[in-house]
Amino acid sequence: MPILNKDMTLCISLSARPSNNGTRFHNHLYDQLGLNWIYKAFAPTDLGQAIAGVRGLGIRGCAVSMPYKEDVIALVDVMDPSAKAIDSVNTIVNDGGTLTAYNTDYTAIEQLLQRNAVPSAYSVLLRGAGGMAKATAAALRDAGFRDVTVIARNEEAGRALAGLYGFAWRADVDALTADMIINVTPIGMAGSMAGGSDAEALSFPQEAVDAATVVFDVVALPAETPLIKAARAAGKTVITGAEVATIQALEQFVLYTGIRPSDEQVRAAEDFMRAQ
Repeated sequence: MPILNKDMTLCISLSARPSNNGTRFHNHLYDQLGLNWIYKAFAPTDLGQAIAGVRGLGIRGCAVSMPYKEDVIALVDVMDPSAKAIDSVNTIVNDGGTLTAYNTDYTAIEQLLQRNAVPSAYSVLLRGAGGMAKATAAALRDAGFRDVTVIARNEEAGRALAGLYGFAWRADVDALTADMIINVTPIGMAGSMAGGSDAEALSFPQEAVDAATVVFDVVALPAETPLIKAARAAGKTVITGAEVATIQALEQFVLYTGIRPSDEQVRAAEDFMRAQ
């Protein structure tokens, strides 16, 4: 990595619980490609001031994570169709003070469903109703999934998300099972926003894990969440949040730099990201 200097381009991420995933991935690619760039993660105490800083300081790119993916909408200038279609933002690009919002989460979910050849006829339980849940629900709908139930204790948010895509809503999993279960809540996340105990909790009952064919957890830290560990032990096909993190970060990198790294460079950055 170049020594810090006045000409260096800065990109950042904003999250209530920052991890080193994006920092390691982006900085490793900058190093491989010889770019005079640097990436730093932040936990903002005031989102409005943080976005004003992006604009005022000429910060080139800003990744947006839970729980800010919807709150930043009012703070940007332009909504790219990828973000506008689902009212959720995970990427901001600063072009001379004009902030354009994108969503690369959708792309990641779309690609992973395709890579794992998940049949669109599968029934799905989608747990969560925030910004990432919107991206996931949109990707499911666009991939042809119809038998989807949104699980969300917040009835207003859960019903709104389900209704937007023609899906069902339930407040809790209870005894429900499906061919694919997807967690888009912080449950199982290291340092979970929902409380320390939730970092060790299963986001779905073991019965739902046992009944599923595919288990998908968007939580990226740790890479092996309690849900993923349970799914592997049960011999299920798993899709991890670490995979989501790699794809969405790659698409952010392209938006920021205008450069698409080679597959070998991406794999090297991914390995570096995971070796923390």
